[in-house]
Amino acid sequence: MGLGTGMGKRILSALLLAALLCNGAHASFSRHSFPKDFVFGTGSASYQYEGAYKEGGKGPSVWDTFSHIPGKILNNDTGDVADDFYHRYKEDVKLLKDMNLDAFRFSIAWTRILPTGSLSGGINKEGVAFYNNLINEVIANGLKPFVTIFHWDTPQALESKYGGFLSENIIKDYADFAEVCFREFGDRVKFWTTFNEPWTYASLGYGTGAHAPGRCSPHVSKSCTPGDSGREPYIVTHHILLAHAEAVRLYRAKYQHAQRGQIGITAVSHWFVPNSDTLADRRAVQRSLDFMFGWFLDPIVHGDYPGTMRAWLGARLPRFTPEQVKMLKGSYDFIGVNYYTSYFTTDIPPPNALEQSYNGDIRANTSGFRNGVPIGPTEFVPIFFNTPAGLRELLLYTNRRYNNPVIYVTENGIAEANNKSIPIKEALKDGHRIEFHSKHLQFVKHAIRNGVNVKGYFTWTFMDCFEWGDGYLDRFGLIYIDRLNGLKRYRKQSTYWIESFLKR
Repeated sequence: MGLGTGMGKRILSALLLAALLCNGAHASFSRHSFPKDFVFGTGSASYQYEGAYKEGGKGPSVWDTFSHIPGKILNNDTGDVADDFYHRYKEDVKLLKDMNLDAFRFSIAWTRILPTGSLSGGINKEGVAFYNNLINEVIANGLKPFVTIFHWDTPQALESKYGGFLSENIIKDYADFAEVCFREFGDRVKFWTTFNEPWTYASLGYGTGAHAPGRCSPHVSKSCTPGDSGREPYIVTHHILLAHAEAVRLYRAKYQHAQRGQIGITAVSHWFVPNSDTLADRRAVQRSLDFMFGWFLDPIVHGDYPGTMRAWLGARLPRFTPEQVKMLKGSYDFIGVNYYTSYFTTDIPPPNALEQSYNGDIRANTSGFRNGVPIGPTEFVPIFFNTPAGLRELLLYTNRRYNNPVIYVTENGIAEANNKSIPIKEALKDGHRIEFHSKHLQFVKHAIRNGVNVKGYFTWTFMDCFEWGDGYLDRFGLIYIDRLNGLKRYRKQSTYWIESFLKR
């Protein structure tokens, strides 16, 4: 299976040693540099991994629909087969064990459990059996399952029926789905995330139209489904937050005491640096954080959206009732933080009222460059810059603003090109990834030393996979997937570094 045994493993081990020396990694830096209960893992998502999109009783999601629209995804790629994880999960989980990882983060496809999205359409026993088997396999290999209930794959039936997350009807259907998960899997799953990166889902799905369900205002793009980029991202987020709070309320009322698990939400944010040392740019930094991070965390910690959002958006930002505020505040046991990059931020005037959209509402321009100089080394994915110190700053900020919560770094990673012209043995040399994770982990360690309650770190991602609008252009995985030869799995150089780093 090309899993790096025999001579291949010896060659990769030699490359690993060279990479460690080149990158200045210290032999003393290992899992033992972190608290004893610190969790090291890697992550995945159902649509990006499972494939089998019409198998096992699964219903269609908005991503099944969106990826089949010509021109929406690079090279018209889809997740129809993806990594075929649905059929190969046993061999894949063995790879996790081989890397000495503690945990595996994955999401549950809503329509694999409820094909129509609603309880009234029936529970799919085949889907329940698949996740039971996966969870049991993860645990049998000595790993903890960290389960995300929603990672962007809204049931197409609910999208067609009432507009998905644009309707408050989604709150009950989501809570019903979450309860099936708690009831069926909660005896073994001790870490639940209600939503992954709702910022990405709301801003790209309803602001720019780049992601499913592909809605935006005509002035933003002529190619997306007509929507309202100035309002819909905020409506969608409002319903996501209320669905999150309802699921947490339900879990705490009916399942948490007996199952002894924890529940939280995962938010993504860049770190922002003022482009100039002016009050305007420093305020633009705060707005950028509020519109990306605080949009989701302020309500669950403080009970309302950030004041900057209220001031800038006025009536376009929905309001919570007193009962909803009470349900939202404290609706988390931990906060997941996804981090990839930092940006310089510059203040800009407010947009024309006729061209309101999420991006313009922030009243800030962000860029990886200042006077032509990048904020950090450029990466293959052009929107990302390698800025490890930004992760520490984001963790310190989260600690200060949100009352010292328990935090898991739930995604952090770097990609290389899907270059079909180079031999696989060359493609497996990912010393840049070793350096990336080593440096980011050192800054996580700094944050912990400064009082931040970080409990775990998950790489993105376990295997090369479908990367949304980019299709299969980017390789974020620790495991190389050979798409030209039956999806064979190969361990990249970084997996041997992780194996050594995590040796007990």
